[in-house]
Amino acid sequence: MLNYNHLRYFWIVAREGNLTRAAEALNLSQSALSTQIRKLEDSLGHDLFERRGRSLVLTEAGQIALDHSDAIFSSGEEMIGRLRQAGRQQKTILRVGALSTLSRNFQIGFLRPAVQNPDVEVIIRSGTIAELLAHLEAHRLDVVLVNQVPLRDSATKWSSRLLAEQEISLVGTPDRLGGRTDLAGLLSSEPVILPTADSGYRNGVDVLFEQLDLSPTIAAEVDDMAMMRLLTREDIGLAILPPIVVTDELANGRLAEACQLSSVRETFSAITMKKRLPNPALELLFSEEASDGPI
Repeated sequence: MLNYNHLRYFWIVAREGNLTRAAEALNLSQSALSTQIRKLEDSLGHDLFERRGRSLVLTEAGQIALDHSDAIFSSGEEMIGRLRQAGRQQKTILRVGALSTLSRNFQIGFLRPAVQNPDVEVIIRSGTIAELLAHLEAHRLDVVLVNQVPLRDSATKWSSRLLAEQEISLVGTPDRLGGRTDLAGLLSSEPVILPTADSGYRNGVDVLFEQLDLSPTIAAEVDDMAMMRLLTREDIGLAILPPIVVTDELANGRLAEACQLSSVRETFSAITMKKRLPNPALELLFSEEASDGPI
């Protein structure tokens, strides 16, 4: 049977990467801590660390053990925190992860019910999809907002919910557009600002270019919607993006929408873990919309 005390010692040593610091954190001698780690290795039948100078490096088995330990102990910490909140009636903390490329305007609109609720504290962090899903699976995030749902299989522990879908537009300054609305003509004559290849809608844009037999001059490829907005405002070129990104500029006339790309759409989805104790603040954000799995 697995000794969870030994596993916790291993978890702390693995996170510290140093036996001396881990022993100090646990208030144990290094020899006693080494003995506990060896007992765990004996019970598992694998070495979990190898020494490199003064550092401890995880073996392949050690990395597997750490992945499971992260989930076990992070889940325990989450349970304690959630139950303490319920007992003391403190603010509910909602931890949100969002792709760094995701529209800030969309994030604000989606999170507004929670942000404006005095009983909820919202913590937002951005990153890549791999980073955010790792935090989600370790229960360090409650929800991840994306514009492209990753592939999954029967072993996947999370589910996704479609939040919104919108068309993509060709946008530029009024001077550059000059009142023109012909998509093919504009793409042929003006430089274009595009999202990078990992964007949720870039593939649709590339397919459209092929259908129109066009090879536009690319002024920039950007992985950040805020930067696309700034480049468009500076009249670097015409941008292909969701209108929600430039809502204010369209309203005040600094930018204008030439036309919509009817065949290209961007979707916004929320990814959550299947939990027995879901964060109650999520109920503020989700309506009865289509989803490909339960929250």
